[in-house]
Amino acid sequence: MISYLDARVMDANSESMSVSVDDLMLNAGRVLAEVVGDLAGDRRILFVCGGGNNGGDGYAAASILGSDVVRLSDPKTEATRRRMEEIMGYVHSYEDGCINGYGVIVDCALGTGTKGTPKKNYASYVRELNSSGKFIVSADVPSGFGTELAVRPDVTVTFHDLKEGMTEENCGTIIVADIGIPREAVLFVGPGDMLRYPIPEEDSHKGDNGRVLVIGGGPYTGAPAIAASAALRIGCDIVRIASPQQSASIIAAMSPSFIVTELSCRSLCRKDLNRLSELCETADTVLIGPGIGPGAPARNAAAEFIAMCRRPMVIDADGLNAIADKDVRFSSPTVLTPHRGEMGRLLCCEPDDENVMAFAKRTGAVVLLKGKEDMITDGIRIRYNRTGCAAMTVGGTGDALAGSVAGLMSKGMDAFDAACLAAYICGLAGERAFKKLSYGMTATDMVESIPRILKRCLKR
Repeated sequence: MISYLDARVMDANSESMSVSVDDLMLNAGRVLAEVVGDLAGDRRILFVCGGGNNGGDGYAAASILGSDVVRLSDPKTEATRRRMEEIMGYVHSYEDGCINGYGVIVDCALGTGTKGTPKKNYASYVRELNSSGKFIVSADVPSGFGTELAVRPDVTVTFHDLKEGMTEENCGTIIVADIGIPREAVLFVGPGDMLRYPIPEEDSHKGDNGRVLVIGGGPYTGAPAIAASAALRIGCDIVRIASPQQSASIIAAMSPSFIVTELSCRSLCRKDLNRLSELCETADTVLIGPGIGPGAPARNAAAEFIAMCRRPMVIDADGLNAIADKDVRFSSPTVLTPHRGEMGRLLCCEPDDENVMAFAKRTGAVVLLKGKEDMITDGIRIRYNRTGCAAMTVGGTGDALAGSVAGLMSKGMDAFDAACLAAYICGLAGERAFKKLSYGMTATDMVESIPRILKRCLKR
């Protein structure tokens, strides 16, 4: 079952694979025409089309069947306009009573992209149709779907997959039709996934677009700094770094954008757990692990913190090693970002798709397994990311990825979608840095490329 946004993402990813909106619309028209033709028998058919792509699907089907069409508004997309012009001689404007004389009405007025209750002539059409007693077939979803004023069809022909909220009660008999969306457009993260990026509201204020707490450092200073920089570069508002005595001042000197809280010990310790819990209260997402080191006291403190934390979390590096021998269960949205070695320690065996999915389902976490082809799973869904390059084996790129996931989660993204999009963006940023600097690129070069990737991809 997919959402409207999922459908838009798939369409855009399909287009990047040379399967255009026109192609999908024509395919939708063919399957809709086939179903309607079989259901109608000798009854006269009328298509009622709106201005969006749902209307375009109707025009395409009506052209195949040679059926009459009424339009509720002018086409709003070029693809819909082209489909309407192909049957211009059959198209009439909607008016009350125009559905009389037809046995089957094909509802192609409003699709998944329309929000709110139908208005004006769309509202009149829905009321007239529902009181007509006609046999109704809706395309993709009933017009007005999800509102109090929605078409009540006998049959709904939905494209590719069920849409969220669809039941036989509100859609009649549901037929799921394949319209040629490539499997890769669903399975692999692509440019369409940039539609998921949370654009700030015009009137938002500091902190409204994400607050991240990074818990890291001690023996290492660069890792938490890189993670924090990535969270900021991917668009979150505020990052605080909680770091032990020996690293806090060094990290603070790295950037004026960092807010650094110095902890009481030289490495992460149980003594600071209460303080960390207090800091969590003002964070939307917590990232733990970068740079805490392999020492037993630090790992034990990290494991205890992870068990008690109720904020959305990203766990990376030695944070993962801290829970490797624990039977963990996560009640809050959590993303784990292991490489294959760390995943092997979590599983106590060599990772593969099946056992990684089982681990994610058992623990309630999203796993972003880093590799030449990243794998992202929540135990039910699974996707892959192909962006990136061999030069990203340089130290710190994993910290940048973890920070990017945390930044997107802090902006309100679902953990699974945040992991997918962060992997995609960081891979593109790595490719850009490599193109500019070749094998001399560093993790900070990759981080500095993230805003340019956002600018390019969001503009598209």
